Amino acid sequence: MDEKKYWVGFNHVRGIGAVRFQRLLEYFKDLETAWNATKSELRNAGIGEKPLANLISFRRQNDLDQIYAGIRTKGIEIIVSTDPNYPQPLRQITNPPPVLYVKGKILEEDSRSVAVVGTRKITAYGKNVVHELGNLLAQNHITVISGMARGVDSEAHQAILNAGGRTIAVLGCGIDIIYPPENHQLAQQIIENGALISDYAPGTQPEGINFPPRNRIIAGLSMATIVIEAGLRSGALITASFAADQGKDVFAIPGSIYAPQSKGTNKLIFDGAHPLIRFESIFEILDLDNVQYQKKIQIELPTDETELLILKILQKEALHIDDVQAISGLPIERISSTLSFLELKGFVKKTGNMIFSAIYDYKEEYS
Repeated sequence: MDEKKYWVGFNHVRGIGAVRFQRLLEYFKDLETAWNATKSELRNAGIGEKPLANLISFRRQNDLDQIYAGIRTKGIEIIVSTDPNYPQPLRQITNPPPVLYVKGKILEEDSRSVAVVGTRKITAYGKNVVHELGNLLAQNHITVISGMARGVDSEAHQAILNAGGRTIAVLGCGIDIIYPPENHQLAQQIIENGALISDYAPGTQPEGINFPPRNRIIAGLSMATIVIEAGLRSGALITASFAADQGKDVFAIPGSIYAPQSKGTNKLIFDGAHPLIRFESIFEILDLDNVQYQKKIQIELPTDETELLILKILQKEALHIDDVQAISGLPIERISSTLSFLELKGFVKKTGNMIFSAIYDYKEEYS
């Protein structure tokens, strides 16, 4: 049986999240051993009494093989954090979700993505903004990430789909539950032109407590977050806060000082978010002006051995150029010029002062 069943098992246990997953892996080296461990061993691994009680109860009452087989028969893909196809942007956030359930396909090109979020009480003004923005993002091959909630989220997914683009919805419930229920057709469209993603075990009902962690994933998958309309207590502001904490740009659509739906976005701008008064500024600030040129140059210019080595080094985490030099042993001048060319080609991006991360996965077939 696939070892992923043990990842799924622990994911079903309330109180065992990313931090405790990491503790289990570090202590037991693999999750099969952890799953079959005694209470004493699990305590020694750092599992507290409440999650330990939940785990013992779950192991006693459930057949893990049956649960795992049931998920697979529903056509749900299970991606764990050690898989090579785990979304690269999520690897770079603190405590990335250990298990993702996916319907549809996550592609390499989805690393070029922005989150588009906002209020459930979208106005006509907000709808116009969302659909004009969706057209522009689709034309520039930028994937839209959102949460499939009523209002701005659903409009954002539909806008990018209408324009022929890709979109990913991150759910605050099990991937086998469509919420809100009226979005069944939209969910199917997303599966066909992107993916549904959840880090909650199948069968998990949508509860208020689930949505802030979901918003962290939305921000984590995206290069930047765009807030269309939001009240002062909107969940979209939580997403924007996560994005800022992750060192990513936040954009907000300005609106009337009298409109409740614009109080949150206007506050974001006051607090330092980019006022999105011209859509093209997204591409300028994120350095995405040359998307079409980058796609062309990737095809026309094969990667040489130095580029392959540096790409491989940058796969796991963003590194300062001095760290790349220390690992590779190459002259700093050669690394600097290679990084500049890789950035032009769209294979790497600068995430800080002389800090770089890979955008595209290293592929052995290129060597």
